Amino acid sequence: MATLPIASISSSTMVFSMKTPFPSNSLKHPYIRNSYNHLPSRRLALFQLGSVSAIPQSEFLGSIVSGKSDNTATAIKEQDALNWVKNDSRRMLHVVYRVGDFEKTIKFYTECLGMKLSRKRDIPEEQYSNAFLGYGPEDSHFAVELTYNYGVDKYDIGNGFGHFGVAVNDVSKTVDLVKAKGGKVTRDPGPIKGGTTIIAFIEDPDGYTFELLEREPTPEPLCQVMLQVGDLDRSINFYKKAFGMELLRAKDNPEYKYTTAMMGYGPEDKNAVLELTYNYGVTEYDKGNGYAQIAIGTDDVYKTAEAIKLCGGTIILEPGPLPGINTKITACLDPDGWKSVFVDNIDFLKELE
Repeated sequence: MATLPIASISSSTMVFSMKTPFPSNSLKHPYIRNSYNHLPSRRLALFQLGSVSAIPQSEFLGSIVSGKSDNTATAIKEQDALNWVKNDSRRMLHVVYRVGDFEKTIKFYTECLGMKLSRKRDIPEEQYSNAFLGYGPEDSHFAVELTYNYGVDKYDIGNGFGHFGVAVNDVSKTVDLVKAKGGKVTRDPGPIKGGTTIIAFIEDPDGYTFELLEREPTPEPLCQVMLQVGDLDRSINFYKKAFGMELLRAKDNPEYKYTTAMMGYGPEDKNAVLELTYNYGVTEYDKGNGYAQIAIGTDDVYKTAEAIKLCGGTIILEPGPLPGINTKITACLDPDGWKSVFVDNIDFLKELE
């Protein structure tokens, strides 16, 4: 089994690289300013998150002796945590994934999808590079973070990751441009099944699928990340309680045997959303080793981790500042094993300075 470096999660200057044997999709992480890149202990700043066990909920809550008063105290603690989540200042910051041809992918995103390259860095001592692209400043827009690991030209995307969604004014025109640039179109423009919205599907150079949605001009064209889940009700409940997301809409499509739910922190026409898809009878998916995670801003990573534990989530990186730097983060898994990282809002803005 080959052993390759897999950088991941990051936010602005958030970087993480370590040797991880395939096919592990363990989280690697980040948040290291350029001024820290020379530190010999840099690779030790983050440990292999996949090997970290979450604190059992019972242990976290303390020994709970059966009794009305203890149960009431626990219920109050849970409610306080969930109420805090609802009032936290949260936003989807960026989505992280690995690519095999860095320059070709950047060129495709800028020339075919109209994204802007906001930042690009090469970390030769860690043997990887990363780049951030999107449709506006990172302090107010969702972005993609591309990670290229030296010498790795291909990744297994698996069948759990669905697609990224991009809103465009004219789907047919965008598809023509993609074809002219040699891109792959997997679904020609036309109305969505059971609806009227014009869509098309294309693939980037690494095989990641993008859904093009014809919409009026929007402040956030990078509008969706679609992941497939094994129990939609369970996932909706988790993201509502632990992540503080709203269920914006849900639609069952019995004719095509799938159901979707749009989750997010604001209206779809102005914010990026998480699209959860349940395919009838499918409870498990192969996540591959290409897609990494979504980063989300929060006012308090400690309270965030507490709420995630109370809601049954798995913490794979306990909250706190990373060794040697001040950026506070925490990382977790949802019930299906999809990774997310919460980043302190103030620290994130400092990273962008």
